[in-house]
Amino acid sequence: MTKILVVEDDPSIRLGLVDTLTAKGYEVEAVGRGNDGAERAISGKFDLVVLDVMLPDIDGFEVCRRIRQSPARGVAVIMLSARGAELDRVRGLELGADDYVTKPFSLMELLARVASVLRRAKGEMPEPIGLAFGGIEIDLVGQVASRGGKRIELPSRAFAILKVFARRPGEVVSRDVLLDEAWGYDDYPNTRTVDNHLVKLRRALEEEPDKPRWLVTVHGAGYKLDVSRDSVRWAGERR
Repeated sequence: MTKILVVEDDPSIRLGLVDTLTAKGYEVEAVGRGNDGAERAISGKFDLVVLDVMLPDIDGFEVCRRIRQSPARGVAVIMLSARGAELDRVRGLELGADDYVTKPFSLMELLARVASVLRRAKGEMPEPIGLAFGGIEIDLVGQVASRGGKRIELPSRAFAILKVFARRPGEVVSRDVLLDEAWGYDDYPNTRTVDNHLVKLRRALEEEPDKPRWLVTVHGAGYKLDVSRDSVRWAGERR
């Protein structure tokens, strides 16, 4: 069973994380202090550490640094913080965190990120290179899209957004995840930018953009590309 360590000093958030992760079938332990978290992470053979930045003794950055300098350096780390400044996000990633989630966040978003990080850590996430749905063919590498052999003109950002969805076929993807993966930390716009790009993408791909069949809004959570994993062509896959 996948083992997750939660390091969070707020009792209500800690309990909510433990309950949610346990309900998804993970084996979960939790501590409320940074020193305890570093010790357990290094000695406990966990698959993932969900790590708050603001802790009462040492901060999450120091915990992450200790983990990466220990024999447990390979454990995956997702950092949580109410500090949304880009420099804090970059610092966490530079210290070796696999993902960085800004509070407040939805539990659905966190679960999606946990699953994604664990798949990457276990080598179970090949890179998507193509999509096919509703008569539409999309080459994510060559950045070419067509319907019935007729070219659909899309900007390069649209292909970056589609690749984010292709990594998670049928799953809800939050606006923050789209921003992180399709724009990146050096060019970080606001969530309204995501909405505007999704409107344009629907106009290009959907037969009825006002009643989308494929690029669906999940209110309060984000968007999903409503296709099966079989609709995605993966790197290294034989055809």
